[in-house]
Amino acid sequence: MSRNFDFMRRLERERFDPDFGLTSVMPSQDEHRNGHNQTPGVSDTALRLVQQILLYPTHIPPRVVAFAGINHRVGCSHICSAVAKTLARNTLDEVCLVEANLRSPSLPKLFGTTNHHGLTDAVLQEGSIKSFAKLVSGSNLWLLSSGTPVEDVTDLIASDQLRQRLADLREEFGFVLFDTPPLTRYSDATVLGQLSDGVVLVVEVESAQQQPALSVAAHLASFNVPILAVVLNKHGLRIG
Repeated sequence: MSRNFDFMRRLERERFDPDFGLTSVMPSQDEHRNGHNQTPGVSDTALRLVQQILLYPTHIPPRVVAFAGINHRVGCSHICSAVAKTLARNTLDEVCLVEANLRSPSLPKLFGTTNHHGLTDAVLQEGSIKSFAKLVSGSNLWLLSSGTPVEDVTDLIASDQLRQRLADLREEFGFVLFDTPPLTRYSDATVLGQLSDGVVLVVEVESAQQQPALSVAAHLASFNVPILAVVLNKHGLRIG
């Protein structure tokens, strides 16, 4: 339990700690004033995550990362997409942003496209993984949308076919970022976290309680899923 409380204390710190391997990102008070209908400080938060986690010069960076909110509507999709765009601008590698929230997808709308011909289709059909993704115009960023709706999302997420497709993504792209459903509602993010190099947690501090965050941390640890960073979004309270 002391390890979990140490984790919560570290949520308050905006720095990289190489001994603990956790980055906590809190938008500044000026960023917080940007409004309540949009994720405040998204671009700045994305840059910090890219610099401190994905392109940090003194360690081998994680190449496949799952982004997961603890609850609904914490800005996870906005942060994940902003990180993908920022990363693509700062690397020569191809970046693939994957809509892995098959239950309530939102990324295609952010990019002005559709969910058609995406992840579920890639799992259920043959063909190059790139043939199911869409190249974002004028960049090295690709979007793999959620694809055709399926009846049993849980079975598909746990399938060997999905595991193989994730291996294809790792082989084809320099970086792969997954936008996943909330950790407190579904097991999808945990499964994808196990198949990734780690998870970035997104917490809306004003509505978050200590115990749910501790429970999520303990849950991920029990499945050997590394927590790469924690984004404290829309902050107004201190946790600890």
